[in-house]
Amino acid sequence: MSDLERICSVEDVPADTTFLFRVRDADDEEREAILVRTDGELRGWLNYCMHLTHIKIDKGSGASMRNGELICENHGAYFEADSGYCNYGPCEGAYLDDIDITVDGDHVFLSDEKFDFVGAGGIEKDPADRTSSSNVEF
Repeated sequence: MSDLERICSVEDVPADTTFLFRVRDADDEEREAILVRTDGELRGWLNYCMHLTHIKIDKGSGASMRNGELICENHGAYFEADSGYCNYGPCEGAYLDDIDITVDGDHVFLSDEKFDFVGAGGIEKDPADRTSSSNVEF
Protein backbone atom coordinates (compact mmCIF):
# COMPACT_ATOMS: atom_id res chain seq x y z
CA MET A 1 0.00 0.00 0.00
CA SER A 2 1.17 3.57 0.13
CA ASP A 3 3.64 5.62 2.16
CA LEU A 4 2.76 7.78 5.15
CA GLU A 5 -0.63 9.44 4.79
CA ARG A 6 -1.81 12.22 7.12
CA ILE A 7 -4.84 11.24 9.22
CA CYS A 8 -5.29 14.36 11.36
CA SER A 9 -3.51 16.73 13.70
CA VAL A 10 -2.57 15.51 17.16
CA GLU A 11 -4.98 18.12 18.60
CA ASP A 12 -7.88 16.46 16.74
CA VAL A 13 -7.61 13.34 18.92
CA PRO A 14 -9.76 13.90 22.04
CA ALA A 15 -8.37 13.21 25.52
CA ASP A 16 -11.37 11.20 26.72
CA THR A 17 -12.72 9.38 23.66
CA THR A 18 -11.63 8.38 20.14
CA PHE A 19 -11.04 9.87 16.70
CA LEU A 20 -12.77 7.86 13.96
CA PHE A 21 -11.37 7.45 10.44
CA ARG A 22 -11.56 5.14 7.42
CA VAL A 23 -8.96 2.98 5.73
CA ARG A 24 -8.95 0.66 2.71
CA ASP A 25 -7.27 -2.74 2.80
CA ALA A 26 -5.53 -4.72 0.03
CA ASP A 27 -8.87 -6.34 -0.92
CA ASP A 28 -10.32 -2.84 -1.52
CA GLU A 29 -12.57 -3.18 1.53
CA GLU A 30 -13.20 0.04 3.42
CA ARG A 31 -12.89 -0.33 7.20
CA GLU A 32 -13.13 1.94 10.18
CA ALA A 33 -10.29 2.64 12.60
CA ILE A 34 -9.87 4.74 15.73
CA LEU A 35 -7.15 6.78 17.36
CA VAL A 36 -6.99 6.97 21.15
CA ARG A 37 -4.77 8.83 23.62
CA THR A 38 -3.06 6.71 26.24
CA ASP A 39 -0.35 7.77 28.68
CA GLY A 40 0.56 10.78 26.52
CA GLU A 41 0.85 8.70 23.34
CA LEU A 42 -1.54 7.85 20.51
CA ARG A 43 -2.55 4.33 19.46
CA GLY A 44 -4.51 3.10 16.46
CA TRP A 45 -7.02 0.22 16.41
CA LEU A 46 -9.50 -1.17 13.94
CA ASN A 47 -12.97 -0.15 15.10
CA TYR A 48 -14.69 -3.37 16.03
CA CYS A 49 -15.25 -5.52 19.10
CA MET A 50 -13.50 -8.87 19.14
CA HIS A 51 -16.62 -10.63 20.45
CA LEU A 52 -18.80 -9.93 17.40
CA THR A 53 -16.78 -8.07 14.79
CA HIS A 54 -19.76 -6.35 13.15
CA ILE A 55 -20.18 -4.32 16.37
CA LYS A 56 -18.27 -1.02 16.43
CA ILE A 57 -16.57 0.36 19.51
CA ASP A 58 -16.91 3.95 18.23
CA LYS A 59 -20.38 4.23 16.73
CA GLY A 60 -19.69 7.66 15.26
CA SER A 61 -19.64 9.97 18.27
CA GLY A 62 -16.55 8.68 20.06
CA ALA A 63 -16.06 5.50 22.04
CA SER A 64 -16.94 5.33 25.71
CA MET A 65 -13.87 5.18 27.93
CA ARG A 66 -13.21 4.55 31.60
CA ASN A 67 -9.85 4.58 33.39
CA GLY A 68 -7.82 4.13 30.19
CA GLU A 69 -10.11 1.44 28.78
CA LEU A 70 -12.24 1.44 25.65
CA ILE A 71 -15.73 0.07 26.32
CA CYS A 72 -17.88 -1.93 23.91
CA GLU A 73 -21.33 -0.68 24.87
CA ASN A 74 -23.05 -3.67 23.25
CA HIS A 75 -21.26 -6.37 25.24
CA GLY A 76 -19.72 -4.59 28.20
CA ALA A 77 -16.23 -5.62 27.11
CA TYR A 78 -13.30 -3.50 28.33
CA PHE A 79 -10.17 -3.09 26.18
CA GLU A 80 -6.98 -1.53 27.51
CA ALA A 81 -6.44 1.51 25.29
CA ASP A 82 -2.66 1.12 25.27
CA SER A 83 -2.44 -2.62 24.48
CA GLY A 84 -5.87 -3.48 23.01
CA TYR A 85 -6.16 -6.35 25.51
CA CYS A 86 -9.71 -7.27 26.58
CA ASN A 87 -9.56 -7.63 30.37
CA TYR A 88 -13.31 -8.05 30.95
CA GLY A 89 -16.30 -9.28 28.97
CA PRO A 90 -17.28 -12.05 26.57
CA CYS A 91 -14.04 -11.78 24.58
CA GLU A 92 -11.73 -11.59 27.61
CA GLY A 93 -8.15 -12.44 26.61
CA ALA A 94 -8.57 -11.22 23.01
CA TYR A 95 -6.77 -8.20 21.53
CA LEU A 96 -8.04 -5.41 19.29
CA ASP A 97 -6.41 -5.39 15.85
CA ASP A 98 -3.84 -2.63 15.82
CA ILE A 99 -3.17 -0.22 13.00
CA ASP A 100 0.27 1.37 12.69
CA ILE A 101 0.45 5.13 13.05
CA THR A 102 3.31 7.61 13.26
CA VAL A 103 3.24 10.94 15.07
CA ASP A 104 5.52 13.52 13.47
CA GLY A 105 5.38 16.96 15.03
CA ASP A 106 1.74 18.00 15.30
CA HIS A 107 0.44 15.45 12.78
CA VAL A 108 -0.70 11.82 12.89
CA PHE A 109 0.10 9.65 9.87
CA LEU A 110 -1.04 6.21 8.79
CA SER A 111 2.13 4.12 8.53
CA ASP A 112 0.52 0.68 8.25
CA GLU A 113 1.47 -0.87 4.91
CA LYS A 114 -1.71 -3.00 4.94
CA PHE A 115 -3.98 0.05 4.59
CA ASP A 116 -4.52 3.27 2.66
CA PHE A 117 -6.09 6.28 4.35
CA VAL A 118 -9.58 7.09 3.01
CA GLY A 119 -10.81 9.94 5.24
CA ALA A 120 -11.99 11.14 8.62
CA GLY A 121 -15.26 9.87 10.08
CA GLY A 122 -17.12 6.61 9.81
CA ILE A 123 -18.37 4.63 6.84
CA GLU A 124 -21.65 6.11 5.69
CA LYS A 125 -24.53 3.67 5.63
CA ASP A 126 -27.29 3.66 3.07
CA PRO A 127 -30.39 5.17 4.78
CA ALA A 128 -32.43 2.32 3.29
CA ASP A 129 -30.27 -0.26 5.10
CA ARG A 130 -32.50 -1.77 7.79
CA THR A 131 -30.00 -4.26 9.23
CA SER A 132 -29.68 -4.32 12.98
CA SER A 133 -26.68 -2.61 14.58
CA SER A 134 -27.27 -4.30 17.94
CA ASN A 135 -25.78 -7.63 18.91
CA VAL A 136 -29.16 -9.28 18.24
CA GLU A 137 -29.73 -10.12 14.59
CA PHE A 138 -33.24 -10.13 13.10
